[in-house]
Amino acid sequence: MSITQTVTPVTHDLGGFQVRRAVPSPECRMVGPFVFIDQFGPARLETGEGMDVRPHPHINLATVTWLFEGAIDHRDSLGTFSTIHPGTVNLMTAGKGIVHSERSPQSERASGPAMYGMQTWLALPEALEEIDPAFEAISDLPVVEDSGASATVIMGQLWGARAATTTHAETIYAEINLQAGGTIPIDAEADERAVMLVGGDATLGGDRLELYTLYLIRPGDAMALASDKGGKVMLMGGEAFPERRHVWWNFVSSRRDRINQAKEDWREGRFAKVPGDEEEFIPLPDKPKTVSYP
Repeated sequence: MSITQTVTPVTHDLGGFQVRRAVPSPECRMVGPFVFIDQFGPARLETGEGMDVRPHPHINLATVTWLFEGAIDHRDSLGTFSTIHPGTVNLMTAGKGIVHSERSPQSERASGPAMYGMQTWLALPEALEEIDPAFEAISDLPVVEDSGASATVIMGQLWGARAATTTHAETIYAEINLQAGGTIPIDAEADERAVMLVGGDATLGGDRLELYTLYLIRPGDAMALASDKGGKVMLMGGEAFPERRHVWWNFVSSRRDRINQAKEDWREGRFAKVPGDEEEFIPLPDKPKTVSYP
């Protein structure tokens, strides 16, 4: 069987919408460089409400925000301000340390913000964990068309097309939209691959996919996605990392002592502030929801 593992995400209800976390989990620590995989929505918040993720820190990773619906205002300690929209990938490389906030734009709050998308973290190769922080928003992404299918390449190279998005390790990431009766082959080059059905229906190699479940695929197996009525599927993966990664709250590193240093730095206020969002911050938790697994 080409599907080697299935991961049922843990669902967190955040009041107006649900977040489903597939990685990290006891069953799956990483998929290629992906060390954190969250899917949220679809949902629409009440009129006047919004998402407000106060300033918080990251180290030794890159965050990737990808929306299907809605918008998010991103601010970070580099002075970046960017409004994320569907079709644009926001890549924030934390490296040696960055602080950012994510909030619903005022324009979205008036009608009730839509919330539907993916938030993923990529571990950085050990030699690049302490690089300078950086940010980029890429909208000019390649779209590959096949038999009743359309795929946007978010990161890396797939179906002969390469995204301009920076990659620090070999990475594949794509949004695949299948029409009724549509089909598309899944590239088999990556060390590790996984798919997640995030809307509609789909099969992989004839096996029906359950909504929001993460399916890991056997390396080297050539397979095809198909849909009866139409569906949306995320494909992600890349090179397998030789070293394990420790995850604690918003910190990822190959070294536990580096995470302990970051905890102390945040507690003592040694991270940079976020221009335009300096009044609030998320305190260091006693028991974070994101933790390492052996």
